Amino acid sequence: MLKNKALIVGIDAYSQAPLGGCTNDAEEIAKLLEENEDGSPNFSVKLKLNIQTKAELLEDLHSLFKEGESDIALFYFSGHGTDEMAGQIVTPDFNGYDMGISMNDILRLANTSKSRNKIIILDCCYSGKLGDCSPIDSSNTMIGKGVTILTASDRDEVAIEDGITGHGVFTELLIQGLKGGAADVSGNITPASLYSFVDQSLGVWEQRPLFKTNITGFLPIRTVEAKVSKKVLRKLHQYFPEATSEFQLDPSFEFTNTPEVTHEYKEPFAKEENVGKFKELQLYESVGLIEPVGEEHMYFAAMNSKSCRLTPLGLHYWKLSRDKRF
Repeated sequence: MLKNKALIVGIDAYSQAPLGGCTNDAEEIAKLLEENEDGSPNFSVKLKLNIQTKAELLEDLHSLFKEGESDIALFYFSGHGTDEMAGQIVTPDFNGYDMGISMNDILRLANTSKSRNKIIILDCCYSGKLGDCSPIDSSNTMIGKGVTILTASDRDEVAIEDGITGHGVFTELLIQGLKGGAADVSGNITPASLYSFVDQSLGVWEQRPLFKTNITGFLPIRTVEAKVSKKVLRKLHQYFPEATSEFQLDPSFEFTNTPEVTHEYKEPFAKEENVGKFKELQLYESVGLIEPVGEEHMYFAAMNSKSCRLTPLGLHYWKLSRDKRF
């Protein structure tokens, strides 16, 4: 079982320029990370709302990154950020240029952590400064092995709150991604798939999230119900014996092609065995693993006795199926 821990921080209560959605952000992210969709335990979460002092937050960060080992140590922050002193996340006790905790200090803690994967997610203004290479002090801005950074905006951009949803624009997309929007075929959600989901969901004129990493492989940070079960995925190489194979279809694969249904139907009429196969093939098609040949939809490929074939993504899963990798 994975040993994952997360520090989730949301701060609204700033004496100057209070915010309205950061504690909502933190509460929802914490709730989603605590359990996978099937209810199995995921992260051991420490949720901190409206931390008042820099010292308290520093203590929590040290506890996350420096105490013990874990498979994943994840830090999420929603609140104010500033571009002062190469970037800082702001705590309510800010004073002069000491606005809070330096982004370089957060990265230094993550870089020296013994946890296998270290993930930092910032939903604040100027968050893109985290891990921003500096010619003056490159040792403090270098992203260490096993570290992944996901930020709401570029280094010189503000992060926007959405008055309708009660969340930051970035975190609202994170939430939808963690609920399943960013899941792969097997139901795994990784930092990379989260970033891809968020990036594709934002318009070209909106804030641009950043993704920085120094890792060769990602552990899932949440799992949801697989779009296609492993049992069905394992059959992929049975339908397509070779990578270039095409699976021949005909009207007997379409369950509505029967005299009992009032519409045009064709021989051979629906056969129970073929209908079962076709439902599995349609599952493959729904997640981009196969495509009909010569028709836009699988229905017409069957009714017009065309075929279907593997997509490039399908070829990847076909190899996994053939080699019994899942």
